[in-house]
Amino acid sequence: QVQLVESGGGLVQAGGSLRLSCAASVSIFSINAMGWYRQDPGKQRELVAVITNDGTTNYADSVKGRFTISRDGAKNTVLLQMNSLKSEDTAVYYCKAEFKRYRWSAVLDYWGQGTQVTVES
Repeated sequence: QVQLVESGGGLVQAGGSLRLSCAASVSIFSINAMGWYRQDPGKQRELVAVITNDGTTNYADSVKGRFTISRDGAKNTVLLQMNSLKSEDTAVYYCKAEFKRYRWSAVLDYWGQGTQVTVES
């Protein structure tokens, strides 16, 4: 069973930093993209940052210049370095990965269980 295991969430003061990590629990044939989304209660899940297989990155306007996404391809891991955190960054952060499990598999989306990030002002 494929799992995306997230870690690194927690409570931090405004202006502080956190680093989120997400690792796939199985070996993967090829990854199209990995990214982070976040969701506040009562709101829609929104894209925070994504990185494609060729290293192209895309960020939400609200986090540009503060967050950095990176990948460790050998470990099928995606990291999100979050600096200069604001209270509005408070949310549950979800990891998402699009990949082929085997050479003959279809590309499927997988989600992590979510990790809470709380920024106190």
